[in-house]
Amino acid sequence: MPLRFTYAVWEFTLQCNLGCVHCGSRARSPRSSELSTAEALDLVRQLDAAGIREITLIGGEAYLRNDWLTVVEAIRRAGISCTLTTGGYGISAAAAHDMRRAGLQQVSVSIDGCQSTHDLQRGKPGSWSAAFGSLRHLRVAGIPVTCNTQINRLSAPELPLIYADIVEAGCRAWQWQLTVPMGRAADRPEILLQPPELLDLFPLLNTLAEWARRDGLLLYPGNNVGYYGPYERRLRNAQGGNAIWEGCQAGINTLGIEADGTIKGCPSLPTTAYSGGNIREQSLAEILAQAPALAINAGQGTAAAAEHLWGFCRTCDYGDLCRGGCSWTAHVFFGRRGNNPYCHHRSLVHARQGTRERLVLETPAPGEPFDHGIFALIEEPANAPWPEDALRFRAGSIQWTRSAPAPVAQFPILPILW
Repeated sequence: MPLRFTYAVWEFTLQCNLGCVHCGSRARSPRSSELSTAEALDLVRQLDAAGIREITLIGGEAYLRNDWLTVVEAIRRAGISCTLTTGGYGISAAAAHDMRRAGLQQVSVSIDGCQSTHDLQRGKPGSWSAAFGSLRHLRVAGIPVTCNTQINRLSAPELPLIYADIVEAGCRAWQWQLTVPMGRAADRPEILLQPPELLDLFPLLNTLAEWARRDGLLLYPGNNVGYYGPYERRLRNAQGGNAIWEGCQAGINTLGIEADGTIKGCPSLPTTAYSGGNIREQSLAEILAQAPALAINAGQGTAAAAEHLWGFCRTCDYGDLCRGGCSWTAHVFFGRRGNNPYCHHRSLVHARQGTRERLVLETPAPGEPFDHGIFALIEEPANAPWPEDALRFRAGSIQWTRSAPAPVAQFPILPILW
C-alpha cells in the first residue's frame, strides 16, 4: 500500500510545567537540541509539500516555547489545520485570545480524573482547577475545546464523573487512551489495567458511548481501545458511521515528529526502534521515501502485513486485518509489536475458556524518554487467587453520577463479536 501521509503529531518541545505519572516522554526539560524557529518553519514547508493536511502540536507543553504561535501562523498560512493537545496548566484569558488570533483551530485538554485523582496523575496540586480554567478561557476566546483522558486503574472508576465534568465545561469531543508502560508509566505498573479488567471496563465504555450519543458529545477511542468485541462498532462510531478497527496506521497516514527533528511513523512509538531519520540529516521527502521504520505497515490488508504477529495474535481470526492492534501498546509491554494484551476480543476468548492473562514487570525501564521495560505474560485459570492489589479495577468500584446513574451491562460470553 502506498504511503499517503495526511496527519502529523509534532512534539514541539519536551519542556513541561507538569510531571505526569503516565508521561511516555518523561517530559520536564527541553531536549538538548530542539529545532530552532527557522528549522521549524522550514519543516512546516516540508510537511505541506509532503501532503500533511493537519498538525497537532504536543509537548511537553508546546506553548512554553516563545515562538510557538509564529509556527502556528505559518501552519495556517500553508492551509494546514492546526490543533493543540495540552495539560492546560496556566492558559490565561490573554493567551487564549493570542491562540485564536494565530489561527489555532481546536484545543484538547487532558482530564484524567476528578480533582484529587487528576492532580495526582498530573504531578501538581491545582492542575485540575487550572485545566478547567483553561477550558473556560479557550471557550470565551472562541476556540473549540475537547478533552482527552488516560484510562488506567486510577481514572477508570471515575469515568462517569469525568464525563459529567467535561460536558458541563462545554467540551465537544472526548478521546480515550489506555495507559501503557512507556516512560514514567513504566515506573508505575500498579496503575496499569490488567487484561481481565477490560471485561468490566468495556461495558462501562459502552454506557458512556450511549450517553455521548444522547448528549451530542463526539467520542474518539484511541488506537489502543478495542478490538472486535461486542461494542466495537458502537465505540468506534459513537458519532455515527460503520467503521471497525483496520490496523495500525503508523507510517501509512500518520507521522510523529520529535522536538529535535526525529521522524517516526507514530508519535507514541519508542524512538530507538522506530526512528526513520532526522530532518537535520535528510529532507523530509527523503525520509518518507526511504526509511524502513516508516514502512512497518506496508502492504496493509495482506497476509504478509501480519507476518510480525506472535502469541495469541498469531492465532487470531482477525490477525490479517487487525495486525496486532496498536503497535505502540504491544512494543512497550514486550519489546516488539505483534501481540497486544489490551484486546477486548482476546479477554472474552480467555473468559470463555476459563482462563485469564496477567502482566508482570520483569525488566524495569532505564529512565529515558520513550523508554519501556519488559513484561512477562502469564496465563492462568480465571478463578486463580488474584495477587494482593489494592488498585484492582472492578465494576463495583465505578463511581456513577447521581444525576445519571446507570448499571453496567453484563458482557456476553458468546461468540458474537459485534
